[in-house]
Amino acid sequence: MNNNNTEAEFYYNQGLLESALGNKQDAIADFDRAIALNPNYAEAYYNRGIVKSGLGNKQSAIADYDRAIALNPNYDKAYFNRGVIKSDLGNKQEALLDYDRAIALNPTDSKAYNNRGTVNSDLGNRQEAIADYNRAISLNPTDSKSYYNRGVVQSDLGNKQEAIADYDRAISLNPNYIEAYNNRGGVKSDIGDSQGAIADFERSISLDSTPAKIHLSRGLYKYKTGDMQGAIADYNLAININPNYIEAYNNRGIAKSDLGDSQGAIADYDRSIALDPNLAITYVSRGIDKYKLGDKQGAIADYSLAIDINPHDAKVYTNRGAIKLELGDEQGANADFDRAIIVNPNHARAYYGRTRTKNFFKEREQIISDLIKAAELSYQQGQLDFYQQVIGELELYDISM
Repeated sequence: MNNNNTEAEFYYNQGLLESALGNKQDAIADFDRAIALNPNYAEAYYNRGIVKSGLGNKQSAIADYDRAIALNPNYDKAYFNRGVIKSDLGNKQEALLDYDRAIALNPTDSKAYNNRGTVNSDLGNRQEAIADYNRAISLNPTDSKSYYNRGVVQSDLGNKQEAIADYDRAISLNPNYIEAYNNRGGVKSDIGDSQGAIADFERSISLDSTPAKIHLSRGLYKYKTGDMQGAIADYNLAININPNYIEAYNNRGIAKSDLGDSQGAIADYDRSIALDPNLAITYVSRGIDKYKLGDKQGAIADYSLAIDINPHDAKVYTNRGAIKLELGDEQGANADFDRAIIVNPNHARAYYGRTRTKNFFKEREQIISDLIKAAELSYQQGQLDFYQQVIGELELYDISM
């Protein structure tokens, strides 16, 4: 047995070396041998999971992290890495649980707080997200990503000056942070600082490395400043340089949609899907434009395809449920709203949508409960127009908040 363990350790170390050299398949083969010799080798499962994840084998990587955790329930890094993959796959609630466990085991891991903050933000838990970013920054004050991420949430909450301060700090720590310049430019544009916005967008463009990326970034800048035609012109140039530039097709589609050209937008989404049929967001965007054109069944079909790819996006269930409700399918709509709430218990519009499927006389208390929940969540998440809409409906029930 000791000989087996010694040999297993040899292959394990070989695997680490092959991985460091970029020989991923050889590394997996070495970890396989180590595990065959010692089936209880938690570190071998963990590191094999890292390599598999890097190769895009996400589910297989999760299986390795599962096994590492089963062998060592206090393996904080395994929880962290599993949380990363689950978040990437859209399974935010399970990712949140993994980050919770990683933090409980290692409360000084700034990256775990940062990542949990991002998941909380994705789930609409913006105050919790800011608390996580605050903790990450207190543990690692030189992490530009935590400042950047906190800036995103501050902007979403309408705290524009706080967002700019966070982007300032992120850029001071990483002067080549393209996304931070882009986002700071967007916030400056929102508060009327056009010159500051232009300077940030131009700096972002200057940092992009390829002509196609430069046009894409310039298109994003023009889009954010309301110049839709100018944005489309830059996306056209990006596509002329790189005819397979998926992001340019998607962004051009969004700009066309905003201009009312849903047919043109759908054509761009079609091209994007032909290049990569596994991007859920493209089906969602195409579904929105099909709905605008009155093709409700087509929109439902696209939302269903998006859900097949990523079954963890509450907004897509809610959108599909709303259309089903319009078509008179109350049972199907209610199922979608229920599912949205399971995926994200803080999705205000799902609670509101569910009230549309209830019988006024038989389910009055449930309607009121869902409206109150929708009001509370929309207020917490800064959706003030929607909050006022829900409050108006609650007043019909003689409920005040």
